[in-house]
Amino acid sequence: MRTLLLLPLLLATLAAPRPTLAEEPEAPSNPDTASLSLPVEREIPASGQMMEAIVVSGELPGPGLWRISKGEHFMWVLGTQYPLPKRMTWVSREVEQAVIESQEVLLPPRASLTTKIGWFKGMLLLPAAMGSRKNPDKEKLVDVVPPELYARWLPLKAKYIGRSRSIEKQRPLFASQKLYEKAIKRAGLSNDSIVYPLIKKTAKKHEIPMSNPEIKVDIGDPKQAIKDFAKTSLDDLDCFAKTLDRLESDLDTMRDRANAWATGDIEALRGLPFSDQNQACADAILKSQVTRERGLDDLFDRLKAAWLDAAETAIAKNQTTFAVLPMSLILRSDGYVEALRARGYEVEEP
Repeated sequence: MRTLLLLPLLLATLAAPRPTLAEEPEAPSNPDTASLSLPVEREIPASGQMMEAIVVSGELPGPGLWRISKGEHFMWVLGTQYPLPKRMTWVSREVEQAVIESQEVLLPPRASLTTKIGWFKGMLLLPAAMGSRKNPDKEKLVDVVPPELYARWLPLKAKYIGRSRSIEKQRPLFASQKLYEKAIKRAGLSNDSIVYPLIKKTAKKHEIPMSNPEIKVDIGDPKQAIKDFAKTSLDDLDCFAKTLDRLESDLDTMRDRANAWATGDIEALRGLPFSDQNQACADAILKSQVTRERGLDDLFDRLKAAWLDAAETAIAKNQTTFAVLPMSLILRSDGYVEALRARGYEVEEP
């Protein structure tokens, strides 16, 4: 899941020394545990008409910092946004100084998948994990997607992917994700993280401890989990449809959000809609039988609770803490920052 919480790729993390997410934590010390940072609610929009909209470039400041406090202790919070302009250079002096002056850096929450096999055996499961991207029973997209949706898919596929037979064998969720990746590249945008490498480099240089709130999920035998997933039908047509919606009509909003983050325009970010495509695609996985049976269906709620507890502990312990969260979870009325406000913390916006 570069951008989605997808069971096959969660299991595939057992086959790599590091996770494949854009927000990468350190590799776990326990070889039987796969740790991965979850973006919680990552922007996964995709959109359509290649209009002559401008994507900003050059040296840009990024957004200001939220200040969450109780008494004399406070926490700076930086909001991340994906995708961002491909050719921007982030002027990060304010953020670096805030990190240097902090006693702890709080990263987004992550889940640790514990298994009954070791890392080497996990390596052997990677082909099976990737194979579970395909539709069960060798069906193709044309067989599992309603005709009206498939008719919308074809011109978008031709525009962004080209002639590909292999993508027609993939589940709607995976096929639409590939479409998204191709679309943002054409739009002058990038999903590469510019925030986390700098935060981690600065914290390491100044010996500031970093923490990831963590929950643990025991998925048992990953080989069996992959087999179960490969045979499971997903309710992913809503995810597929919403991706097409974005591709057909909303590329300019993606550009606007990227530009607003790059220039530090919080009001513009607040006024632009957040896509709910991510939730639909995540639900396709998390509400499936194979994930419910393995305790993943309430994962986002558990991650939120873990982060809030860690944030309260950090604020109480440190004079100054620095935290990073997806921008959507800062701005949403049911997001993490509003949850802290409801618990009695004072919130100052940039």
